[in-house]
Amino acid sequence: MTSTMIVHLLIACGLLGLASCASQNRFVLGGNHGDYATVKQSAIVERSSCPERNGRFPDPVQCDAYVECIDGIPEDKLCPEGLVFNPEAKFNYPCGYPIDVDCQGRPNRQPAQANDICPHQYGYFKVGDNRSCGQFVNCADGRGHIFDCPEGLAFNSATYRCDWPDQVPDCDAEAFLGFRCPDELKSSDLREGIHLYRSHVDCQRFYVCVNGRPRLQNCGKGRAFNEEINACDDVANVTSCPSPNLLGKKTTQLTEISTHGVPLNEYGHIATNN
Repeated sequence: MTSTMIVHLLIACGLLGLASCASQNRFVLGGNHGDYATVKQSAIVERSSCPERNGRFPDPVQCDAYVECIDGIPEDKLCPEGLVFNPEAKFNYPCGYPIDVDCQGRPNRQPAQANDICPHQYGYFKVGDNRSCGQFVNCADGRGHIFDCPEGLAFNSATYRCDWPDQVPDCDAEAFLGFRCPDELKSSDLREGIHLYRSHVDCQRFYVCVNGRPRLQNCGKGRAFNEEINACDDVANVTSCPSPNLLGKKTTQLTEISTHGVPLNEYGHIATNN
């Protein structure tokens, strides 16, 4: 088994649960290939010393560099580009994702080896802008695998997880979901608590307004949101549902005229003047 195959297995184990949430993916080639840990380039001219006879030790200024000592003989090494050295790894693979490692006092990193799809050779990165938050790319050895978060969720770069869009700082939840909670919920009396609103695109879906911010929910197959009881119900009981044959289709495949006075475009997103 090659070293590149080893790093793929080790990295994949850390976030297998995240990737499994994806509803679909596509494979994109690009970038360079390299060993899982290479001898460090001449960032430090003076040869490192060994604090202990055996072990791995962090570089004093560079977070993705470390010294590996075997029988008192030091060797400067670099993590694959995009990963950083984790001093807590001990006997495990020494390189991890930046969100899992404290790089305080070691701010330097090797230059990024970006390509058309991957900003770094390894890592998880958001795809799209603040209005399109539902995709992320998993980069391994410069190869990008693009995944979709479950419907209504946005990728959070700070946690490498799919999260409610209102909890993701760089996501415009209203633009992403195509829904804006009523203005009256902005008042201090109504802001607290949970408020439900049926989607005018698809009876199967509805929005939960939490502290004045929207979250998309789905009643499930054969069910629809019943405004009379303010809950999901058997679709046969929801007489106000205009198109029961549309149940189960994605919101973005349909067209909504407006949501509480906010006009939407043909993709079900809030229209802008741009």
